[in-house]
Amino acid sequence: MTMLRSALFAAGFVAATALLVFLLSPALFASRRAARRAGAVWGRVTVFLLRSIAGIRHEVRGSLPGPGSIVAAKHQSAWETLVLAALLPDPVYVVKRELLSVPGVGWYFRRAGQIAVDRKGGASALRHMVQEAGAALENGAQLVVFPEGTRVAPGERRPYHPGIAALYRETGARVVPVALNSGRHWSRRGFRMRPGTIRLDFLEPIPPGMDRRAFMALLEERIERACREIETESGRA
Repeated sequence: MTMLRSALFAAGFVAATALLVFLLSPALFASRRAARRAGAVWGRVTVFLLRSIAGIRHEVRGSLPGPGSIVAAKHQSAWETLVLAALLPDPVYVVKRELLSVPGVGWYFRRAGQIAVDRKGGASALRHMVQEAGAALENGAQLVVFPEGTRVAPGERRPYHPGIAALYRETGARVVPVALNSGRHWSRRGFRMRPGTIRLDFLEPIPPGMDRRAFMALLEERIERACREIETESGRA
């Protein structure tokens, strides 16, 4: 049954994505906020498909980040990328440059002003990212960053990249850590689904002005500790 649900969801997700790329295409010629709202529709449709086909719901705890906040989220699956687009009022993502080349979806990423990073670009790429991020935050967006830079399976650890510290220092924005357990229900690589409830926790914000090392240590500790607590509670359910 799990594999059947997973296959049905995958088919529905691909079909819905293709249909939305067509139906929402006027947003490509409108404002950036219109393109971001198209992303929110995509996220809400995905939430509906997850609930109705895969049996996956979600629970949100904590307060949604306000304008001009950096959202530093754990990254376990594609789920958080889509759901944060539906939850946040005006999200701007820091994404790898290759995503802009994806047919259809990549067009919306470009029009929505998502910040593409060349991972091999070195210092110049970092400066470009910080400049674009600062402009987005000044306009009231919520900047979504995945500090580990890739999807990480539940229970595994990857180094937190220094780019988040550069954004924190140079923009002077507060950082809202986000913990979750999406990887228990939507596999990191592949489409295998496990019914249940995904929990998404917006944690206590980190105010600007901290020392770089202290900030990085606090961010990682806060996210990883909360993820362990979510896993422990999920295991009891």
